[in-house]
Amino acid sequence: MSQRNTDTEKLGLRELIAIGVGGMVGGGIFSVLGLSVALSGHAAPLAFSLGAVIALITGMSYSRLGLCFRDDGGSFTYLEHAFKSKNIAGIGGWLLITGYIGTLALYAFTFGVYGTAMLGGTEVIHHVLETFILLLFLGVNLYGVQAAGKTEDIIVIIKVLILGLFAVAGLVFMKPENIFPIINKGTSGILMGAALIFVAYEGFELIPNAVNEMKNPEKDLARGIMIAIIITAIIYFIVSLVAVGNLTPEDIKKYKEYALAVAAKPFLGQAGFTLIGLGALLSTASAINATLFGTARLGMVMAQEKDLPKVFSYRERSKDIPYVSLIFITVVTIIFVNTTNLSIISSFASSTFLLTFVGINGAAMKLRDRIKISVGIPLTGLILSGASWLVLIVYLWRTDFKALTWIGAFYLAVIVAELIFSKRRLILRKV
Repeated sequence: MSQRNTDTEKLGLRELIAIGVGGMVGGGIFSVLGLSVALSGHAAPLAFSLGAVIALITGMSYSRLGLCFRDDGGSFTYLEHAFKSKNIAGIGGWLLITGYIGTLALYAFTFGVYGTAMLGGTEVIHHVLETFILLLFLGVNLYGVQAAGKTEDIIVIIKVLILGLFAVAGLVFMKPENIFPIINKGTSGILMGAALIFVAYEGFELIPNAVNEMKNPEKDLARGIMIAIIITAIIYFIVSLVAVGNLTPEDIKKYKEYALAVAAKPFLGQAGFTLIGLGALLSTASAINATLFGTARLGMVMAQEKDLPKVFSYRERSKDIPYVSLIFITVVTIIFVNTTNLSIISSFASSTFLLTFVGINGAAMKLRDRIKISVGIPLTGLILSGASWLVLIVYLWRTDFKALTWIGAFYLAVIVAELIFSKRRLILRKV
């Protein structure tokens, strides 16, 4: 990554926090809230809090690894340095790309469902909208128009303010009978709810990728990650508390995919529904643009390092745009989002990032002396993220085998791709 010309143009703590909060509050909370409440019941805020604990501990591992290996490759680079088998890093890179495809699908699904709810449309309209928004930003990225940093900061502020207004206004109108007893679906419901919606915390791992653009990475990297996660966790806790306190179980079951907007109606009326809807549309559109931009370039870098087929490195000559990577990722996302449902999309994305964090915490453990971290931190992160992944898999085995089949198919494809297409391929190897 090229260095900026002056120190004043580099990223300070405020910008790093904005990257983290913007990445995490990117649309997931608008759609996965209903899934969490359906599983965790009154304890949905605790489920979001458990996810925050895993994110915080893993964030410590990311900050140490980021300072030691100052490379744009992020998670892929850390795995390469930590494990002797380079296939592990390759599979980790493939998993990252598929994980981001999962988040793109989640954002597109959320855009479609809120747009349909606001327009009063049908299932066909939903599919049209989620496909349209992906094709729109494919076109934007192919054309080469990038959102300015200040514009992204403004979008982050707007969506945080919308959620803040919802939280503050809604606290006054909560109904005690909707909140107590706090644990009404058992501790297993909390664990399953946290695992299924963990994708809502995906995004903080983007901060270390900008380590070479920071004013003072030694001081600000770890603080930026921690503060961003804490701010996001507070938002999620209060928003989920207000939603639980203002929705009946029947409402949650009926409006699960856009429960957050429905939860605003009791105290903000139709204006509240519209406000949350607009916030969801703005947030998901911004997140799709940023995620598509970053994922396409990750694919290009992996292709340049011969971890993906060479065709993914092809770029438009005059604008340096990885058009093959952009088109492929968009097409796969469109197919995925139009042939599945919210539960499959959320469980796939959450599963993938939980596995990624298992790998990152494992890398931090192996490199603990080099990165100067206490073994207890990555070990705890590995155990918690690994246990959450197992809880999710067991839950899907019992209740949603179709989602588990999708996850298995994606992971099998990742392993086969690594063994066939990477520079370390074990099949069709050149002799």
